Amino acid sequence: MSQRPHHRPLAPGDRFFEGISSGASDPRLLAEAADRAARLLVRGAHDSGDDAVADRVLHLADTEGIETIAELWSSRPGDTIAGCLWRLYLLRSWVYADPVGVAREFEAGRARASVARVVSGVADPPGPEELKTMVDQVLRGIAGSDFADVLLRAAAFARVVATGRAELADTDAEAAARIQSVADQLDRAARLELAGRLT
Repeated sequence: MSQRPHHRPLAPGDRFFEGISSGASDPRLLAEAADRAARLLVRGAHDSGDDAVADRVLHLADTEGIETIAELWSSRPGDTIAGCLWRLYLLRSWVYADPVGVAREFEAGRARASVARVVSGVADPPGPEELKTMVDQVLRGIAGSDFADVLLRAAAFARVVATGRAELADTDAEAAARIQSVADQLDRAARLELAGRLT
Protein backbone atom coordinates (compact mmCIF):
# COMPACT_ATOMS: atom_id res chain seq x y z
CA MET A 1 0.00 0.00 0.00
CA SER A 2 1.51 3.32 -1.04
CA GLN A 3 1.65 6.09 1.48
CA ARG A 4 1.31 9.78 0.79
CA PRO A 5 4.81 11.27 0.52
CA HIS A 6 6.00 13.38 3.42
CA HIS A 7 5.60 17.10 2.77
CA ARG A 8 8.56 19.18 3.92
CA PRO A 9 7.20 22.23 5.75
CA LEU A 10 7.86 25.56 4.13
CA ALA A 11 10.51 27.66 5.78
CA PRO A 12 9.65 31.18 6.88
CA GLY A 13 10.48 33.95 4.49
CA ASP A 14 9.41 35.97 1.53
CA ARG A 15 9.13 33.04 -0.86
CA PHE A 16 5.64 32.35 0.51
CA PHE A 17 4.32 35.09 -1.75
CA GLU A 18 6.62 34.69 -4.76
CA GLY A 19 4.26 32.30 -6.56
CA ILE A 20 1.20 34.54 -6.46
CA SER A 21 1.85 36.17 -9.81
CA SER A 22 3.92 33.43 -11.43
CA GLY A 23 1.38 33.07 -14.25
CA ALA A 24 1.98 29.33 -14.53
CA SER A 25 -0.44 27.93 -17.09
CA ASP A 26 -2.35 24.74 -16.42
CA PRO A 27 -4.44 22.83 -18.95
CA ARG A 28 -8.02 24.01 -19.12
CA LEU A 29 -9.44 20.80 -17.67
CA LEU A 30 -7.15 20.98 -14.64
CA ALA A 31 -8.24 24.59 -14.05
CA GLU A 32 -11.90 23.58 -14.29
CA ALA A 33 -11.35 20.71 -11.84
CA ALA A 34 -9.51 23.00 -9.41
CA ASP A 35 -12.34 25.54 -9.55
CA ARG A 36 -14.99 22.86 -9.08
CA ALA A 37 -13.17 21.39 -6.05
CA ALA A 38 -12.82 24.85 -4.50
CA ARG A 39 -16.51 25.65 -4.99
CA LEU A 40 -17.51 22.33 -3.43
CA LEU A 41 -15.19 22.90 -0.49
CA VAL A 42 -16.42 26.42 0.24
CA ARG A 43 -20.11 26.08 -0.59
CA GLY A 44 -20.43 22.52 0.73
CA ALA A 45 -18.57 23.23 3.98
CA HIS A 46 -20.64 26.35 4.60
CA ASP A 47 -23.90 24.47 4.08
CA SER A 48 -22.90 21.57 6.34
CA GLY A 49 -22.91 23.48 9.64
CA ASP A 50 -20.69 20.68 11.01
CA ASP A 51 -17.79 21.44 13.37
CA ALA A 52 -15.91 18.38 12.11
CA VAL A 53 -16.12 19.73 8.55
CA ALA A 54 -14.83 23.11 9.75
CA ASP A 55 -11.91 21.34 11.43
CA ARG A 56 -11.09 19.39 8.26
CA VAL A 57 -11.17 22.59 6.19
CA LEU A 58 -8.88 24.30 8.70
CA HIS A 59 -6.30 21.51 8.62
CA LEU A 60 -6.46 20.76 4.89
CA ALA A 61 -2.97 22.17 4.29
CA ASP A 62 -1.60 20.20 7.25
CA THR A 63 -3.06 16.88 6.14
CA GLU A 64 -2.62 17.19 2.39
CA GLY A 65 0.43 19.45 2.32
CA ILE A 66 0.65 23.01 1.07
CA GLU A 67 2.36 21.71 -2.09
CA THR A 68 -0.74 19.68 -2.99
CA ILE A 69 -2.95 22.71 -2.48
CA ALA A 70 -0.53 24.77 -4.57
CA GLU A 71 -0.80 22.26 -7.40
CA LEU A 72 -4.56 22.68 -7.36
CA TRP A 73 -5.06 26.38 -6.78
CA SER A 74 -1.89 28.53 -6.95
CA SER A 75 -2.30 29.38 -10.62
CA ARG A 76 -5.95 30.43 -10.26
CA PRO A 77 -6.70 34.18 -10.32
CA GLY A 78 -7.50 36.04 -7.13
CA ASP A 79 -11.09 36.65 -8.27
CA THR A 80 -11.98 32.94 -8.13
CA ILE A 81 -12.86 30.80 -5.11
CA ALA A 82 -9.88 28.57 -5.88
CA GLY A 83 -7.55 31.57 -6.01
CA CYS A 84 -8.97 32.83 -2.71
CA LEU A 85 -8.41 29.48 -1.03
CA TRP A 86 -4.80 29.42 -2.17
CA ARG A 87 -4.21 32.88 -0.70
CA LEU A 88 -5.95 31.97 2.58
CA TYR A 89 -3.94 28.78 3.06
CA LEU A 90 -0.78 30.63 2.06
CA LEU A 91 -1.39 33.22 4.78
CA ARG A 92 -2.00 30.51 7.38
CA SER A 93 1.14 28.58 6.42
CA TRP A 94 3.18 31.77 6.56
CA VAL A 95 1.87 32.72 10.02
CA TYR A 96 2.59 29.23 11.36
CA ALA A 97 6.08 29.17 9.84
CA ASP A 98 7.12 32.53 11.30
CA PRO A 99 4.64 33.65 14.00
CA VAL A 100 7.18 35.83 15.80
CA GLY A 101 8.19 37.70 12.64
CA VAL A 102 4.61 38.15 11.49
CA ALA A 103 3.56 39.38 14.96
CA ARG A 104 6.39 41.93 14.85
CA GLU A 105 5.23 43.18 11.44
CA PHE A 106 1.59 43.27 12.53
CA GLU A 107 2.55 45.29 15.61
CA ALA A 108 4.52 47.73 13.42
CA GLY A 109 1.60 48.17 11.05
CA ARG A 110 -1.36 48.42 13.37
CA ALA A 111 -0.96 52.13 14.17
CA ARG A 112 -0.92 53.05 10.48
CA ALA A 113 -3.71 50.65 9.46
CA SER A 114 -5.99 50.90 12.48
CA VAL A 115 -9.26 50.17 10.69
CA ALA A 116 -7.80 47.06 9.09
CA ARG A 117 -6.47 45.99 12.50
CA VAL A 118 -9.96 46.09 13.96
CA VAL A 119 -11.48 44.18 11.03
CA SER A 120 -8.81 41.48 11.19
CA GLY A 121 -9.89 40.60 14.74
CA VAL A 122 -6.43 39.97 16.21
CA ALA A 123 -6.28 40.10 20.01
CA ASP A 124 -4.45 43.00 21.64
CA PRO A 125 -1.50 42.75 22.12
CA PRO A 126 -0.93 40.74 18.93
CA GLY A 127 1.59 38.06 19.92
CA PRO A 128 2.53 34.98 17.86
CA GLU A 129 -0.09 32.73 19.48
CA GLU A 130 -2.81 35.37 19.01
CA LEU A 131 -1.97 35.57 15.31
CA LYS A 132 -2.18 31.79 14.94
CA THR A 133 -5.55 31.82 16.71
CA MET A 134 -6.83 34.59 14.46
CA VAL A 135 -5.73 32.95 11.22
CA ASP A 136 -7.31 29.65 12.32
CA GLN A 137 -10.57 31.44 13.16
CA VAL A 138 -10.55 32.98 9.71
CA LEU A 139 -10.15 29.62 7.98
CA ARG A 140 -12.75 27.98 10.23
CA GLY A 141 -15.09 30.69 8.96
CA ILE A 142 -15.06 29.04 5.54
CA ALA A 143 -17.38 26.41 7.01
CA GLY A 144 -19.10 28.47 9.65
CA SER A 145 -19.69 32.00 8.42
CA ASP A 146 -20.11 34.19 5.39
CA PHE A 147 -17.24 33.67 2.92
CA ALA A 148 -17.12 37.41 2.26
CA ASP A 149 -16.38 37.97 5.97
CA VAL A 150 -13.57 35.42 5.79
CA LEU A 151 -12.05 37.24 2.84
CA LEU A 152 -12.43 40.68 4.40
CA ARG A 153 -10.76 39.59 7.65
CA ALA A 154 -7.88 37.95 5.81
CA ALA A 155 -7.47 41.01 3.60
CA ALA A 156 -7.41 43.31 6.63
CA PHE A 157 -4.82 41.13 8.36
CA ALA A 158 -2.58 41.06 5.27
CA ARG A 159 -2.93 44.83 4.89
CA VAL A 160 -1.77 45.50 8.47
CA VAL A 161 1.20 43.16 8.06
CA ALA A 162 2.15 44.70 4.71
CA THR A 163 2.01 48.16 6.28
CA GLY A 164 4.19 47.00 9.16
CA ARG A 165 6.68 45.33 6.88
CA ALA A 166 7.00 48.53 4.88
CA GLU A 167 7.59 50.46 8.12
CA LEU A 168 10.40 48.26 9.41
CA ALA A 169 13.88 49.13 8.21
CA ASP A 170 15.14 45.54 8.09
CA THR A 171 12.40 44.07 5.90
CA ASP A 172 12.01 43.68 2.17
CA ALA A 173 9.87 46.38 0.52
CA GLU A 174 9.18 44.13 -2.46
CA ALA A 175 7.81 41.44 -0.16
CA ALA A 176 5.63 44.06 1.54
CA ALA A 177 4.21 44.96 -1.88
CA ARG A 178 3.43 41.29 -2.57
CA ILE A 179 1.57 40.96 0.73
CA GLN A 180 -0.32 44.17 -0.03
CA SER A 181 -1.25 42.68 -3.40
CA VAL A 182 -2.67 39.62 -1.62
CA ALA A 183 -4.69 41.94 0.63
CA ASP A 184 -6.05 43.83 -2.39
CA GLN A 185 -6.94 40.60 -4.19
CA LEU A 186 -8.79 39.20 -1.17
CA ASP A 187 -10.63 42.47 -0.68
CA ARG A 188 -11.69 42.55 -4.33
CA ALA A 189 -12.84 38.92 -4.09
CA ALA A 190 -14.90 39.77 -1.00
CA ARG A 191 -16.71 42.49 -2.97
CA LEU A 192 -17.43 39.97 -5.73
CA GLU A 193 -18.73 37.49 -3.15
CA LEU A 194 -21.03 40.11 -1.65
CA ALA A 195 -22.37 40.78 -5.15
CA GLY A 196 -22.88 37.05 -5.77
CA ARG A 197 -20.28 37.01 -8.56
CA LEU A 198 -17.40 35.03 -7.04
CA THR A 199 -17.14 31.64 -8.77
